[in-house]
Amino acid sequence: MPDIKILTLWCEEKVNEEQTRMLRKVSEDIPIPMDSQVKRDLRLLIDAFLQRDDALGLAAPQIGCNRRIIVFRNKDFDERDWSKHSKDFDILINPRITQTRGEIEKGEEGCLSCPEIKVEVARFPEIKVRACDPEGRKISKRYEGFLARIVQHEIDHLEGKLIVDYRGTFYCPPNRLEFFEKMLQKGN
Repeated sequence: MPDIKILTLWCEEKVNEEQTRMLRKVSEDIPIPMDSQVKRDLRLLIDAFLQRDDALGLAAPQIGCNRRIIVFRNKDFDERDWSKHSKDFDILINPRITQTRGEIEKGEEGCLSCPEIKVEVARFPEIKVRACDPEGRKISKRYEGFLARIVQHEIDHLEGKLIVDYRGTFYCPPNRLEFFEKMLQKGN
């Protein structure tokens, strides 16, 4: 299977305007029961996620699909060569955060759609999410710690929000500082 392209805000020295528009769209809810096209999109997202050893999670907008689907690892966060068994990742359809708990914590985040940078982002340490599973059954799950951070990051994608939208400390390679300063000033 050919590699599935991940949309990015920029590449090399230029902004990807068409891809940025797609990443900035608010995703559409998926009607349940799911039709065959949704099932194909779901399979495409899972395949794209499993092709990447560097992905902790992936949202449908990152592959150009304007649907409310996310997939993410539920363990082995530090492993590049993880098992990729279905029990090692979660899939949420139409996820909604229904509860947050704890003091907001700052943490450094990267994103496949914002390559080469990291941004300090404030997130809740515990969340409860309502969603549907891949079979269309309603589920409710609680996520804590780093896993809660990953889920919040992926749900942000469904709202067209990216790590560059946060006002935390920004990290990039020194040789790319000038490019990112120019690009991010244009966005302000």
